[in-house]
Amino acid sequence: MITREDLEKREYEILSPYAAKVAESRGRKVPEEKCAIRTDYQRDRDRIIHSKSFRRLMHKTQVFLAPEGDHFRTRLTHTIEVSQIARTIARSLGLNEDLTEAISLGHDLGHTPFGHNGEKVLNDLYKGGFRHNVQSLRVVDVLESNGVRRGMNLTEEVRDGILNHTGKTLPLTLEGQIVKISDRVAYINHDIDDALRSGVITESDLPKACIEVLGKTHRGRINTLVTDLIENSFEKDRISMSRTCMTHMELLRDFMFENVYHNRKVKKDEELEKINHILKSLYQYYIENPDQLPEDLRQMVPEFGLEEMVKDHIAGMTDRYAVNLYTELFVPKRWK
Repeated sequence: MITREDLEKREYEILSPYAAKVAESRGRKVPEEKCAIRTDYQRDRDRIIHSKSFRRLMHKTQVFLAPEGDHFRTRLTHTIEVSQIARTIARSLGLNEDLTEAISLGHDLGHTPFGHNGEKVLNDLYKGGFRHNVQSLRVVDVLESNGVRRGMNLTEEVRDGILNHTGKTLPLTLEGQIVKISDRVAYINHDIDDALRSGVITESDLPKACIEVLGKTHRGRINTLVTDLIENSFEKDRISMSRTCMTHMELLRDFMFENVYHNRKVKKDEELEKINHILKSLYQYYIENPDQLPEDLRQMVPEFGLEEMVKDHIAGMTDRYAVNLYTELFVPKRWK
């Protein structure tokens, strides 16, 4: 039998000197007895996969609101694609694949219903402001519970990678840095794929210079970017792309913001107004009726305050749950 100790020793034998070794982890906030078989990073990954918040990602918007079709990305499929890309990079660089996977799978647990549009609404409503990476950390630290303890009690390296997968702060580990850039590689390219499928853009609309450098196909562009990342990061203490690839990836990102993310075919004014109205109505309802919050959240009101718990409840909703709940609470039965 291969034990946890065997796996920990193996990391020193096969991983890069720059890799985060689980035996040197900064540990958990609450010390726990070690598992006989799994390392701490493997246990973190498993806790995330088995969480309710991870399952809910299946019904949360990535870009397209209520898409007609089964092939558009959701927040869950995005998470899986980030994990696949990040693990490939980590493996090729001799870094810790278990840590990379745990961060990847947990990085978007705090996303709101209705994608970044929902995030904007909550940011406006909640006095403390709302950022999905901060909420993701709150999910794993506080909101997920197994009935024995509050939160998942993840290792510091996974928590750091989740919090800093976006924003200006660089993650502590190279594995966290991999997830940070893999997130962008994934969403730019799979959002292009979805936009092409929907007819919002065509192949000829894509910037020619970017296509010439990165590739004409979805798989070709990802392969170019991943290969470039590996070649430019090998045996270095920083994860980075070449200037050429980074420049053209950012140009593609700018193109997507201008032509897809802010495109009225994708986010129609009336749809955005509906999202705004639904979330504002639900937020106000729970502020006025705190007794209607789920019991586990009600119990935390004295500690965190009502508004934070209402924010937590709204952020955890899936798109369809939010719509169905709004309908149940505010639409007269004869209007349904």
